[in-house]
Amino acid sequence: MNLSDRALLVQLSISQWTARKHDKRASKEVTEANAASTSAGRFNKSLLPMNDYLDNVHKKSGLIRNMYYDNTLPWGVEGTQMLPSANYLAFMTEFRKQKAEWEQLVSEFIDHYDYLKANAQRFLGTLYNDADYPVATEIISKFKMDMAVFPVPSNDFRVSIGSDELNRIQQDVERRVQEAQTTATRDVWQRLFDKVEKIAERLSDPTSKFRDSLIENAREMCELLPRLNFTDDPQLEAMRQEVESKLVSMSVEVLRSDPLVRRNTAADAKAIMDKMSVFMGAV
Repeated sequence: MNLSDRALLVQLSISQWTARKHDKRASKEVTEANAASTSAGRFNKSLLPMNDYLDNVHKKSGLIRNMYYDNTLPWGVEGTQMLPSANYLAFMTEFRKQKAEWEQLVSEFIDHYDYLKANAQRFLGTLYNDADYPVATEIISKFKMDMAVFPVPSNDFRVSIGSDELNRIQQDVERRVQEAQTTATRDVWQRLFDKVEKIAERLSDPTSKFRDSLIENAREMCELLPRLNFTDDPQLEAMRQEVESKLVSMSVEVLRSDPLVRRNTAADAKAIMDKMSVFMGAV
């Protein structure tokens, strides 16, 4: 299997203003008032307290980061993930939608920036310092989001270097790609296993309460998995189908109200875990 035909590499970058600042004067006053060393702590102040506009931007950023990692697989280089080609269109369509919503939230924050800055004086009192705040014309530059897409490296090099060195480069690329493929494959198995394990743990204890998300998260994983199974692993697909038919098809209400169904479903989850453990040992 040529991995470069089945996947791409992606890098998500998000920059945003945190509106937090280390206040040296306040830190000094606190440590001196408590007869503490200056290294005992530091006072970080919120420059725009009690506002939802910037909080909404940060929350959307977190949602997008989670979506990024949910839909991609580890590559082995920090910040870079592998995106299976089968998941490219669905993922990028949703990413563009979420990015547009993020940009709208940023725009709403910027529209209210002057008001929020003026209002901050009321909350911060003597901690307020106008020099802590970017001018309104510069604040937009604090926010940026981008998704870079690259091909998976191949061992096809056309460069003018010695043949021995070229062979070493090609072997190193092959090794790194193979290691990344192994890590990504193991990660897909582990994601499904974790969802099944949670179901088994919660349902095995008849006194344990659980949320609807226990089953819903597993259902979402089963829906996503065919697009993440970049090796077309038939064993992984068989496990996914078994989870889908025996676990996520169950009604949450029935699982809560019928002890027998709950007990049988917990047993099914444990049996699936045992099967998956055998396959995962070979990955």
